[in-house]
Amino acid sequence: MTKIKITVLLLMGVAMQLHAQQLYEDTEKHKDGRGFRIAGIIGHTLINTEGVDNVFVPSWGLDFEYWFNHTWGIGLHNDIEIETFIIQNADNEEIERVNPLVFTIDALYHFGNGFVVTIGPGVELEKQESFYLMRIGVEYEKDISHSFYLIPNVFLDQRFDGYNTWNIGLGIGFKL
Repeated sequence: MTKIKITVLLLMGVAMQLHAQQLYEDTEKHKDGRGFRIAGIIGHTLINTEGVDNVFVPSWGLDFEYWFNHTWGIGLHNDIEIETFIIQNADNEEIERVNPLVFTIDALYHFGNGFVVTIGPGVELEKQESFYLMRIGVEYEKDISHSFYLIPNVFLDQRFDGYNTWNIGLGIGFKL
């Protein structure tokens, strides 16, 4: 009976040691903040146009980011608004938008307390008419494990010759 107890204790000790080494290795991987990240986001977009009713449209996002250090990064942020809606352009013409895609290249600045400010140019692509835009936004990164994090976000997309939208979303990200 004593041999069984000693064997079980030794096996548990070895297993704990191996597990602890794996955690240490993962910690070293993200220690300097550099690296790629990918995030999936689900949200809603407030379509804000004059003369036409404001409407919330569901949207999905897929973000790819590279962080140079804990503070600075660059991101390719991609969204699709998954509904058909009507906007009014700068010439007061009504245009039907069918599932427009939004692509932005954003500079990312992390304040260190979880908040990230994003700003960058982009384009909204749709079969009838495309718009160039400027995006500015705020995200909050909340780690849920060493590699996974939650990201609520708010963005303003201002089209240069069109309308503006507010995006509110919640996503989950993974540090590669």
